[in-house]
Formats: sequence, structure tokens, C-alpha cells
Amino acid sequence: MKRIVARLWKLLRGPLQWRLLWLTHATFMVGVTGVVRNENGQVLLLRHRMWPADRPWGLPTGYAVRGEEFPMTVVREVREETGLDVVPGRLVQVTSGYRLRVEIAYEALHVGGTLAIDGFEILEAKWFSPDALPKGTQESHIPLIRSESLPGRGSPPTSP
Repeated sequence: MKRIVARLWKLLRGPLQWRLLWLTHATFMVGVTGVVRNENGQVLLLRHRMWPADRPWGLPTGYAVRGEEFPMTVVREVREETGLDVVPGRLVQVTSGYRLRVEIAYEALHVGGTLAIDGFEILEAKWFSPDALPKGTQESHIPLIRSESLPGRGSPPTSP
């Protein structure tokens, strides 16, 4: 039986294989977070309008769109939410186990742009020292911000 299934699979090459895989496996939204640092090692935090009132501060975050490379999600989200330009760095965390999403975090380096927040989603954007975060910072973002493995605790990530 296994040989027959293997032969059938080989005959279904290409788009039909992908469709079958798509239908039979879990599909997820991918949330992408950017740990954006400036040349002084400060981290960019946003006060989000739609987040809980007791923890509105957090890193730039958004969902990847179909076909988008995840580091470019960071670039797009930061630009949309703040008007700032960043260069994505290395992948720093992948978190799964959620029912409908996977969370990914990348470091990023601020390289320019003029601060112009998206007033619909974002109430405020500020640079903070990793050791002096505002009250109401998302608990899940604090380890990303303070991680010793991330550049920025004195030096920003290097641009490619």
C-alpha cells in the first residue's frame, strides 16, 4: 500500500501536490515583530490604540501578507506605523503552539525616515533604553527587548 501511495504522490507533481498539502495541514497567520534599535541601542516602542489599556506599549508588530518574506514584514510594518525606515536583521525568536498563528521576531536597525505615526493604530512612538521601559509594556516583548543575545545593549545590529 505504501508503494502505491508513493507512486501516486510522484504522479501528482506540482500544484496538485501543494493543494493537497494545503488542505491536509494546518494553516496559520504569521505575526511578525520587529525589535528596532537606533544607533544608541535604544529600542522603538509604540503605544497601540487597539491593545489592552493596561499594556499598550510594545514593539512594532503586524501580520505577514501572502507571499511576503518575514524580514520585509518588519520593514513594511515599521514604515506603515511610524514612517521610519529600518533594515531587518537576524531572526531572534519563533513561537508556535497557538491555535491559528505563529509569532516571529526579528531584530532591525533604524536607518532613517521621519517619524509620522499612523494615528489609527498607533497613539505614540518613542525610543527607550532597554533598562527603562514604560509601564504597560507587553510582557512577551520584554525578554526580546532585554535579551543579551540581541545587539543593541550598547551597539545596534549591523546593516547588511
